[in-house]
Amino acid sequence: MLIRPATTAELPALQAIERASGEPFRSLGMAAIADDEPPTVEELDRHRRAGHAWVAVDADGAPAAYLIADPLPDDRALHIEQVTVHPRAARRGVGRTLITYAADRAREEGATALTLTTFADVPWNAPYYARIGFRPLADAELTPALRDIRAHEAELGLDRWPRLCMRRDLTEGPAYLTPRSAP
Repeated sequence: MLIRPATTAELPALQAIERASGEPFRSLGMAAIADDEPPTVEELDRHRRAGHAWVAVDADGAPAAYLIADPLPDDRALHIEQVTVHPRAARRGVGRTLITYAADRAREEGATALTLTTFADVPWNAPYYARIGFRPLADAELTPALRDIRAHEAELGLDRWPRLCMRRDLTEGPAYLTPRSAP
């Protein structure tokens, strides 16, 4: 799949990807997550204008997945706000490829790590991220920016299910050359 910056015209398609990817949460008793509204077009456009919104497009050039992120300058990290793969493109390495692309862009911008927050017990969340090199952060390791992100998530009610912050340090060279952790 080709990874490239998202365009303004694609932002509604990203919302559709988000809605479709929420459906599997129903089987885990997380209907509120499945029913949650996707990021607004304005929010997605803010990431796009900042240069932190990327899409994975299929052979027809249509978005099949996306990643949006925010730099955390005080942490020297790029925080992955959302990485979402349409179910039709799931289990093909698309999410991993998007994360690798974001890691390379983050490194170019001087970041030393990727961070994210995620559901601890959802198989395609924390366990997946651990397999691709992210590690859980203890509360004592959370920076002020990550504490603020977690507080906002709690306000939104996401703490109904166990959540955690994770970090992947970026080494020198392209992310695709960094060692992968064992499955």
